[in-house]
Order: sequence, then C-alpha cells, then structure tokens
Amino acid sequence: MSMMASGFDGPRVGVVDIGSNSIRLVVFDRLCRAPVPIFNEKVLCGLARGLERDGRLNAIGVEQALVNLTRFRRLADRMGVGRLDVLATAAVRDAEDGADFVAAVQSQIGLDVTVISGRREAELAGFGVLSGMPEADGLVGDLGGGSLELVGVRDGTVTPFVTLPLGHLRLADQHFRDRRAVTDAIEQHLARQSFLKKYTHRSLIMVGGAWRALARLHMLETGYPLQVLQRYTVDPERAEAFCERIALMDKVALDRIVPGSGRRNESLPTAATVLHSLIRHQRPSSVVVSAYGLREGHLLALLPDAERAADPLLTACSELMTQLGRFGNGTTLYDWSSALFLGEDTRARRLRHAACILSDLGWMEHPDYRAEHAFLRALRMPFPGIDHLERAFLALAVYIRYSGQLEDSCTASARSLLTEGQRIKVTVLGRALRLGQTLSGGLSSLLTDTKLRMNGTKLLLEVSTASLPLLGEVPRRRLKALAEALNREFEIVVPTDAPMRWPHVVVD
Repeated sequence: MSMMASGFDGPRVGVVDIGSNSIRLVVFDRLCRAPVPIFNEKVLCGLARGLERDGRLNAIGVEQALVNLTRFRRLADRMGVGRLDVLATAAVRDAEDGADFVAAVQSQIGLDVTVISGRREAELAGFGVLSGMPEADGLVGDLGGGSLELVGVRDGTVTPFVTLPLGHLRLADQHFRDRRAVTDAIEQHLARQSFLKKYTHRSLIMVGGAWRALARLHMLETGYPLQVLQRYTVDPERAEAFCERIALMDKVALDRIVPGSGRRNESLPTAATVLHSLIRHQRPSSVVVSAYGLREGHLLALLPDAERAADPLLTACSELMTQLGRFGNGTTLYDWSSALFLGEDTRARRLRHAACILSDLGWMEHPDYRAEHAFLRALRMPFPGIDHLERAFLALAVYIRYSGQLEDSCTASARSLLTEGQRIKVTVLGRALRLGQTLSGGLSSLLTDTKLRMNGTKLLLEVSTASLPLLGEVPRRRLKALAEALNREFEIVVPTDAPMRWPHVVVD
C-alpha cells in the first residue's frame, strides 16, 4: 500500500469488514484515540445466505464481494491509506469454502484477509463500544448476519463470553418464514447462558447494522428530536414491546414505514426477535445503541495503553480545532471560567472543557449564520464519549457563545433534552465563552491578564494594568449579559493607579 501524507499526523488507516451480510470499507484520518472516518461505504453481499443449508458461501455474494473488494482496494490506494486491514467474521470463518474465498481475495486483489475467531470478534465488539463509551458498564450484544457475540464491558475492560449461531441471516435460512421456530431456536441458546443473570439491571449495548436499523425505526416512530444513533437509549419495557411488534411484520409492511431500505428491512423482524429474547433473559436497566463496533474496536486495540486511556471527547475536540481553529486550545478559557462553576462534578467539568475547546468553532462561517452553523456542527459531529444530553448541552453552549438565544426555534430539538437547571447553566457558560473570546480576541495569553470572581451578589472582572487596553464597550456589554445570566450585578476591578476613563465606558 502507498504511504501518501493525509494532512494529519500519520498515514490514513482503513478497515475492511467482511461480514455475513455486508462488506464495508471505512477509511479513518489516522490511527489515534478519536479517529475520524473520512470515507465509509457498505455493500450488502449476503455471503451467509444459504450457509446453513449447504455449508458454503453464497456464490452470487462471493462474486459481488470480489468485485467490491477490488473497488475498495483501488480507492484505498488512491486515498493514501498507509495501513489497510481486512477482517472476515462468521460467514468466512464457518463456511467450508471460506479458505478458498480468502485465497481468491489474495490472488485476485492482493489483499491479505485475517479470519478472526468468534472470541476475537466478541473482544473487538467490546473494544468498539469502549471506543465510543469509555465508561460503559453492561452487556454488549453484537448481532451480525451469521452470529451473535455477547461480551461484558466494565471499567475499561472486556470479558468475552460466547459466540452464538443466532445471526439474522442464519436464523432466516434455518427457519424460513417460521417465526415460532426462530423464537424457539433463540430461546434454546439464550436459556443456557447463565452469565446473563450477572447483567440484570445493567445496560444492554447493541452493536450491528440490523439493530441500528431497528433503533432508527424507533426514533422515527417516536419522533425523537435528535437523529444521532450513538448513545440512543430506550427503556427496556418499551424496547421489548417495540421488538415484539416489529417481529410480527414482514418486509412489505416495513417498506411502507421505511421506504428505500432495500434488503435491510428483510432482516428487521428476525433482528427484533433476537433483541426481544435477549432483553427478556438479561432484564437490563437500559437498552443503548453503539454506532461503534468491530472496526473502531480493532483500531483501539492497536493503540498503546497510554493513548487508549485518553479521553476520547476531549481528544476529538482538540484535534478538530487543531484543524479548524485560529488561536489556542481552550485550556486557558476553561481555567478562566472555572470561578463561575464552583462545585461542579467531574462530568460537568469535562463537558465545560469540551465547550471551551470548541468555542472558536464558527469563526470561518458567514456572520449571519455563524451561531446556527456552529450549533449544528457541534450537535451532529461524530464525537465519541458523549451522550445525547451532553451533546445537546455542548451545541447550545457554542450557539449562545455566538450570540444565539436559547429560545430560538432552531435549538428546540437540543433544548428539549435539558432540564431547566441545565438550561440556566448552558446560558451562563455560553455567555462566559463569548466574553472570554471577545476580551482576548481568542488569544489565551491576553486572557490570563484578567480574572473572573464571584463576590456575594456581584460578578467581578479583575484586570491588570497590562490588560486595561482590552476593555471597551463590547467586552463590558458582554460582561453585563453574563452577569444577568447569573442574576448578579457586575463590576470591573482595575488597579488603583489606572486611568479613570476605563471603568466609566458607557454600556447600552
């Protein structure tokens, strides 16, 4: 493979996942704690169709796979991918002609295929979840076309348990149109997994395209305000009832609800049946979607321990602003604003730190659309290590930083996820970011000459002699807005020998 520069620190890295139902190429900007996917393409080849019947890969699927793997290889070469790893899972692993397929990929395309074991597939699914949710605590279920992997995650560690022959394609082939037989097969396997009791009242974390499609359908039906799959969370009883209903539908009925989904709708009833049974056996506290899986887990497993332990959200924000920002890294603004948020917990401090890093996100946008564009970017960016409430909070903080108002119509989807207390806090943070950026022009070295302090009913801005030239009408107006959000008066504290004209600048 070529080693062309990608514009980032290190060559681009690609992962090809040859699954039972689909093959997919994802190219990431580089190997790091928060890799950014810059290309993502999936083709539904259905390699496992008929595998249960004759033990061999689907002939048409093999032909499609070879054609598209050739395309993937050519694209990766031209994109400057320095490392391209090709991983094959259950279908190739179990098929009697799996080795022949691997040999054909090598001889015809020049790609080395690693056929991973069921245990390794489960491990990588767990690492994938941890890539996007480092604090994950619960049972990971990775449903593919050929198998279901179950793995535990807690405290950053992965415990693989079992690989079961419960992939949605395999079940459909075994028990064509016989829902009772599908349900019985699932129940027989899950009833033997005694470890599931250890995960009662802990999260069930879903991985896999079929389950993500189910989650997207649930979002559509419930009118959920934020169309982001990562960390979408559903109450188990509601998820169970939803799955029970979808399991009774056919492709024709599903096509009316979600037109244009093609083959994916064929798998939804079986995928819903598997999820329904797993919820019944585990009895989780919540059902959570992970948009991160085997591919991201593979990259995380390649990292040294020190990089793996880094905070993925702060890493992602910092790397984004390294590419897009003008000055500084947000740490000075984070320290400067801390006086306004005494007593906040670790989670809140981390989120405020991320907002400070992103506070210059919209500088290159048209002034009339700066707030809205920055808001939408922060809301929809594929940031890891963040749930939907935190995502909404982050986007609103950036929106208010660019003079947006919390009550504006474009913020309704994010605003609906916050409590009243969180809305007050995000207003304070957004206005603090606006003041800090205005006062310093984004230059952290200038911001250190000033200090915010709370004193009784007043918000104080202390300035040094060196920082006096930074004062003016606009910073004072934004200081006043911040004080109003805190329900306080404001005062500028200047050196005793300062010229008197500075504290008397008029504020509209």
